[in-house]
Amino acid sequence: MLLSIAALVVGLVVLVWSADRFVAGSAATARHMGLPSLLIGMVIVGFGTSAPELVVSALASLDGNPGLSLGNAYGSNIANITLILGAAALIRPISVRSDAWRKELPILMAVTMLAAILLWDGRLTRTDALIHFVVFAGLMGWSTIQGLAHRDKAVEAVLEPELAARTMPLRPAVFWMVLGLVVLVVSSRALVWGAVRIAAAMGISDLIIGLTVVATGTSLPELASSIAAARKGEHDIALGNVLGSNLFNTLAVVGLAAAIKPMDVPPEILTRDFVVLGGVSLVLFLVGYGFRGPGRINRWEAVLLLAGYVAYTGWLVRTAVIGG
Repeated sequence: MLLSIAALVVGLVVLVWSADRFVAGSAATARHMGLPSLLIGMVIVGFGTSAPELVVSALASLDGNPGLSLGNAYGSNIANITLILGAAALIRPISVRSDAWRKELPILMAVTMLAAILLWDGRLTRTDALIHFVVFAGLMGWSTIQGLAHRDKAVEAVLEPELAARTMPLRPAVFWMVLGLVVLVVSSRALVWGAVRIAAAMGISDLIIGLTVVATGTSLPELASSIAAARKGEHDIALGNVLGSNLFNTLAVVGLAAAIKPMDVPPEILTRDFVVLGGVSLVLFLVGYGFRGPGRINRWEAVLLLAGYVAYTGWLVRTAVIGG
């Protein structure tokens, strides 16, 4: 049991570090290739910060642990909205100033509804995985074309200094990109192994472990970057991190897991966890879109989001204790 806990904790710590190195190396390499800062921020950094969820869910699927795979993806989405945006907005209220992010909010709601429809029959097949990938590719292509054709100066002004801080010579950039990816996979393997063994030893489902410890742990890169952005008043980065990560988790992470191995969906996903995810996504849409003016997440709304995270996590822990 102690070895399993050590594997989980060390795996999480090394996972966060390796994801940061992978993002830094990838972003610097992309700058050397001459890619625009907007494209690097939207695609390279967006992919990189969600790499922990992608690798962990893929390995969990390979090992035949659908609860851990799906719990990690959907639990991270819940944590992104409640914990990460709540913490960032508590530090400094978040204003939705960019049209790019206002367009992403209804897209996120539509994607969440699509995911619920695909989960409804209680099984994710490779056909479902293909639908996830097609929608994801379409959204990425549309976002990239829109971003480059209608350059959002507000977003670019924020992204440029953020990416400039990641500048490094080409060789170190490639080195950290490759090393970060390798260590990311190894640490994810240790994390999955530890999480599954802990769940078995405690007599609880791997879904609970995935929704709590693993989901929160793999969301730490977004938490760190969003809090740092909030302190600097860079609202677009704080919100963009969450929107991009949730879209990536819902489509690419779940899609890859289902493509690797079709899986039965634990019934609690639909009756409990997806209800919570849909609810907090709707709250984010309502407060962020700004139907009567600029969208804004105030401090009292941040407190409600954080309270929602605590209540949901407490619910899961209580469920695990009763179930055990």
